[in-house]
Amino acid sequence: MTTFAYDDQMRSQPAAVEAVLDATPVPRLDPGRRLVLSGIGTSLHACRVASYWAAELSGGRLQVPALEAHELALHGRWEPGDQLVVVSHRGTKRFPNELLARAREAGATTVLITGLGPEDPPGTQVLRTCADERAGTHTVSYLSALAVLARLVSRALGDPSPGFLDALARVPEALRETLAMKIPAELAGKLSGRGPVLITGFGIDAVTAEEAALKLKEGAYLWAEGMSEELALHGTPAVLDARSAAIILQPGREDGGRAPQLQALLEELGLLVLTCGPEPGADLGFATVDYLLRPFVAIVPLQRLVGELARVRGSNPDTIRAEESPWREALVRVRL
Repeated sequence: MTTFAYDDQMRSQPAAVEAVLDATPVPRLDPGRRLVLSGIGTSLHACRVASYWAAELSGGRLQVPALEAHELALHGRWEPGDQLVVVSHRGTKRFPNELLARAREAGATTVLITGLGPEDPPGTQVLRTCADERAGTHTVSYLSALAVLARLVSRALGDPSPGFLDALARVPEALRETLAMKIPAELAGKLSGRGPVLITGFGIDAVTAEEAALKLKEGAYLWAEGMSEELALHGTPAVLDARSAAIILQPGREDGGRAPQLQALLEELGLLVLTCGPEPGADLGFATVDYLLRPFVAIVPLQRLVGELARVRGSNPDTIRAEESPWREALVRVRL
């Protein structure tokens, strides 16, 4: 059986999250001053989860935007006293670094959440996550960044919910439980020849749906799109047919009955529909955790599905086609 560095990175997630929760110090940001979270791709997804946490834990009082670093680096405006948190897997990307530099020059407080590789940029507080990933399809750096962000948001709010921190401490064990569940190898065979793949979620799970879609594109070379379940019911069905497939994240809170309605609609259109959740009978299972902490565990069976799809389809989640022509030549000309 083909194995990838990607497989090792997935298996390392419980220990990496545990290490961050136990050892990584975080500053006390000021909720009374402007605070912005920024990243690109998977890092932006982590920021969007943290933005959701800030709103929920503050009872809606703290609204923290999570914005893509590309446009923000070129056109963002900063004032002394602003606070910027940037998430970057390796700390080497052009636009996140330009964003940090511009914000520092304006007198803003800057924080970088990144791996163990790069040197500390001047004038920026650096919060370390894990060793730089060997696989281009990122997994462990996403979850360890989430762990840092969870502590950062909670501390900024004065640790308003001891229940949140207690539940956060149990996440590594929930990850181990999830990784011990059945590998979805047979589901990869069913999905392999289908496309596009629609992935949907409600509330905080909508971010997981978008992250899972990115993993399917990177690691399995399979076109996928992640979105909220409500958006999936509005206009989207027009482009779906029996060649398509869907993965529905079972909602972790009341969604007005939309998930079963969406599933019934998609099945009527002839799609292969899979479910992902802690409920008995879900096609892709994960451990039960606090609703706000579902992003840690709900992504794991979808990460594992990507690995199995890569073995079936002959793709490589480690390289993301960077070793193949014409992708190799084209990507060299794009500074990521």
